[in-house]
Amino acid sequence: MENFWDYSVCGTLNVVAVLLASLLLGNILKKSVGFLKNSLVPISVIGGGIIIVAAWIYKLITGEIMFDSSFFGSSGTKTLEMFTYHCLALGFIASTLKTSDGKITKERAVEVLNTGVTTVATYLLQAIAGLTITITAAFFIEDFFSAAGILLPFGYGQGTGQAMNYGNIYEIDFGFEGGKSFGLTIAALGFLSASIGGVFHLNLLKRKGKIGKKSSEFRHSHIEGDNEIPMQESIDKMTVQIALIIVTYMIAYFFMTLLSKLIPGMTSLIFGFNFLLGVLAATLVKETMRFLKKKNAIQKDYTNNFLLTRASNFFFDIMVVSGIAAIRLSVLEQYWGIMLILGIVGLIITYFYNHYVAKTLFPKYTEEQFLMMYGMLTGTASTGTILLREMDGDFETPAADNMVYQNFPAIVLGFPIMLLAMLAPKKPVLTLIIVIALFIAMNILLFRSKIFRFGKKKEKV
Repeated sequence: MENFWDYSVCGTLNVVAVLLASLLLGNILKKSVGFLKNSLVPISVIGGGIIIVAAWIYKLITGEIMFDSSFFGSSGTKTLEMFTYHCLALGFIASTLKTSDGKITKERAVEVLNTGVTTVATYLLQAIAGLTITITAAFFIEDFFSAAGILLPFGYGQGTGQAMNYGNIYEIDFGFEGGKSFGLTIAALGFLSASIGGVFHLNLLKRKGKIGKKSSEFRHSHIEGDNEIPMQESIDKMTVQIALIIVTYMIAYFFMTLLSKLIPGMTSLIFGFNFLLGVLAATLVKETMRFLKKKNAIQKDYTNNFLLTRASNFFFDIMVVSGIAAIRLSVLEQYWGIMLILGIVGLIITYFYNHYVAKTLFPKYTEEQFLMMYGMLTGTASTGTILLREMDGDFETPAADNMVYQNFPAIVLGFPIMLLAMLAPKKPVLTLIIVIALFIAMNILLFRSKIFRFGKKKEKV
């Protein structure tokens, strides 16, 4: 029998309180400290850094791990990892449940497809660079995990949750000691890369006089649609959104459990895809609600894009701050050099490749497309939005829509990379060769209009 005053009862709540307090303190620092005010580092990253410093000081004084103390229920580190894992899927579900207005024209469909292909091609480029670096490092560092470099696209391209998921799989199934912390650190370096590269590029645009004014106008129609349930009734509208998100995640859990029973040897991989199953479950829920409304079984719209965006951003903020807080610096002491090399190379290749693609395929809104893609492919969708707002405050260009709609082609085309991530620990060199071949194929698909148009012109001559 537990007492309400025991730490085992309040431990998880204490973890949540520290995470939220770090976000509040991070916000204060962001608003008041000069270099942070001028940077584009997300507050969630600052909050995570604050916790890491506090945990380091705590360990110097006590010799113990702060989050594994009795105050946090003796299992705070696992709680942080749990938040990172679940918030990834919850954030994706909230984003997927949002409704979209209008039809996509043929031109816009091509741009959305090209955005999705760019996303996958960047994953592959990051994987090529990462694997090349760590395969080479394995020749010089005894017992180094040569496939560690494939965590670069998961940390940069897909964010904290997936970096931890695959780091955890490598740690449990393949003996990569410190795999979770390695992946989480790569993700943290990704956010720094988004800030460094983003600030550098925005300064270039300012010198050229290309930065427009950010709009602060916000209309009521942005908050509530015409045919939606009231904001406050016998049940609050935000409660309805959270209920839909959590119930959808429960459906995704049923899918994952069923698949793990059908394919028992791939349980780790299946549950590592919690965000993907979450997107599928959210799509099913959204289409079911649309069908019921068409049949007049329900009269009102129950989802609200404004509130779902707030919920999604909340989950991603918690994911990032808890993921950074879960990093165990002690298990990474011998890997810092390699991780810094991965981080710097990841910044450079992502910056130049995405700028070339934006300049070549998105001439009408090159800078907006680049800032959105670069921010997303070094951090998260939220980071991409932060950079895009500096250039396109009212989202007048299609760049923001491209980021939303590209998820489907990116998931379909990017699925093989997730499978290759399971081959990499067994055959890293073979994986690198396959990734290079896929990168070439993705670029042929991406630049198809340029390649084949050139071929036709040459033929006429």
